[in-house]
Amino acid sequence: MNALRHGYYFLIYTNLLIACAAMAQCALTYIFFSAPFDYAMIAIEGAATLLLYNFSLVLSRPKDPSKSLYRRTRWVFKNEWVLWMNSFLAVSVLAYSVFKIHVYSLLFLGIIGLFSIAYSFPILPYRGKIVGLRQLPAMKIFHIALVWTLSSVLLPAFELHLNGGAIEAPKLFALFALKYVFLLICTLPFDIRDIRQDSYYHLKTIPSIIGAERAITLCYILLGLHSVALLTTTFPWSIKIGVLTTNLLIGIVFRTIVFRHREHYHSAYLLDFALVLQFTLVMFAVSLFAMWR
Repeated sequence: MNALRHGYYFLIYTNLLIACAAMAQCALTYIFFSAPFDYAMIAIEGAATLLLYNFSLVLSRPKDPSKSLYRRTRWVFKNEWVLWMNSFLAVSVLAYSVFKIHVYSLLFLGIIGLFSIAYSFPILPYRGKIVGLRQLPAMKIFHIALVWTLSSVLLPAFELHLNGGAIEAPKLFALFALKYVFLLICTLPFDIRDIRQDSYYHLKTIPSIIGAERAITLCYILLGLHSVALLTTTFPWSIKIGVLTTNLLIGIVFRTIVFRHREHYHSAYLLDFALVLQFTLVMFAVSLFAMWR
């Protein structure tokens, strides 16, 4: 149990969990379109995500990390060599993989990257100041969900199209909408957890505007809407069963861990695991249905 606990924290602190989640969500797009995996695109997704999250850590480095209130911050900068080592590996993977995709996809990736960085960099006028997107009221989770949906759905679908793959517009629209809502579900609990911290930095998030309890209710509502919307799509039942099973497990985790023990800072990262779990369950369901045919 101790080894699992340390492994869990290591994956969180090194941003390897979020990189794996990005790769899983990108790979899931190919399953939805019944297309073979593009391993170069999946590798790019993981490497770029790792670099962006590492870059965010470097930008937010406090003057004295050892005195930070957050265990993650203390660990990251105490073991800073790990941060730079996995960043170097990510750059290496990215440098190799970008030559495996079309230049238009590379340009699209660059645009997504710039939009992602705009989250923290001051680019917009707001109340007499130039601020980043994170300072705009309630923008935080919508921005994160949009960046992830663009990179995990639209980018691989665009590359698939350039390679001559068949992309049906209704399915693409349905997947984009479903993924966006699912990412809101997986992101909102972090804002609920960080409500005090965000208030300290004068960030107006959905929980700070409507209150934590209403935000929790909103999580369950979105989970229900996502499940109902999925059932109205034309995706195969194997995919639907995998996604619905994930939703059920997320609801249980909400009820028993994430919202019951909100004081446990790292429990919200179980939602990052959910991004990997969704891919795993869909892959399993698809394989199982294929065996029955």
